[in-house]
Amino acid sequence: MKRIKYSKVRKVQQSFYEYTGSYKTDPVEMQLFVYDEEGFEEYKNVTLDRLRKECLDPEQQQDVKWLNIHGLHNTDLIREIGEVLGIEPFMISDVLNVLRRARIDEYDDMLFFSIKSILEEKGAKAIRIEQISFFLNDNLIVSFQERKSDFFAHIRERIRTGGGIVRKKKNDYLLYLMLDAIIENFFITIENYEIDIEKLLIEAQKAHRSEFLSLIESQRENLNYLKRAILPLRDALYTLKSIKDDDEFDGIEKANYTFFARLHQKSLEILEQIEYDSNTLESASNIFYSSQAQKMNQIMKTLTIFSVIFMPLTFIVGVYGMNFENMPELKTKNGYFIVLGVMFVTVVFMVYYFRRKKWF
Repeated sequence: MKRIKYSKVRKVQQSFYEYTGSYKTDPVEMQLFVYDEEGFEEYKNVTLDRLRKECLDPEQQQDVKWLNIHGLHNTDLIREIGEVLGIEPFMISDVLNVLRRARIDEYDDMLFFSIKSILEEKGAKAIRIEQISFFLNDNLIVSFQERKSDFFAHIRERIRTGGGIVRKKKNDYLLYLMLDAIIENFFITIENYEIDIEKLLIEAQKAHRSEFLSLIESQRENLNYLKRAILPLRDALYTLKSIKDDDEFDGIEKANYTFFARLHQKSLEILEQIEYDSNTLESASNIFYSSQAQKMNQIMKTLTIFSVIFMPLTFIVGVYGMNFENMPELKTKNGYFIVLGVMFVTVVFMVYYFRRKKWF
């Protein structure tokens, strides 16, 4: 299995546009939702002209606008999007530098939020992550994803059908829904790993393969990787839920801070589950070592019993194998059969004695 590790963070200067990720094949796509309680409009393959018209139109100032961008490798386009939306250049630089730790920043009336999200890859044993960044400003929310995924498919369907309260709320509630979808994906990933961990725990009692320990270490490494991804998210959510008394920022309604407190609690639950699964792997490793030690003890016990049984026989054979001329019983007619009988009785007695002592 390929070793999973974070790449060393590269030092990218502010206002220097360079995408530091690895997803550079798919074209950059933009999708825009404009909605209120009465209805919605959806735009696919949005151009910069359409973006200017919809986001800067004063007649739609009260409508909630969600711009979702897939792909970050076209840095010129990302820079132009930032210019159209009035996003500071250093923030756009942070969006492109995906190797940085997840964090949250306030700048004037804009909230910047970046987190790590797990990518689902069928058949892949290693975990891959992407950075998702959000900008919250007035009634506009912008989400930047490194590649196309299905994290927010159910949210789009709610907007289209008017399900739930998403169209009755502002963009801060939409941010909550997207963060909740990302966190739920952590839960799903951990549940999938727990199935494999339970199998390892069962196999630990009977495993004799040397690669069993490699499987345990691989699972432990994956859990550590998940932990490193969720810890910054936990810290960012704690900061987010703690700024409700900040009079300088009103991008999130105070009534909605309860939702972000829930997300923070979920992140703590994920960390607790990761810790529990890590302890389970540790138990599986200990069981494996104990099982191997027990098997080795059984083997040594069996070999010791056979050795002890043959010790008196070896002694008898050794005595009568000496080449002294005047040894007693040397000329006895039935001496050979008598010695064999003595040896047989000795073996039977020792086996009986060992069985009675429950040594085997």
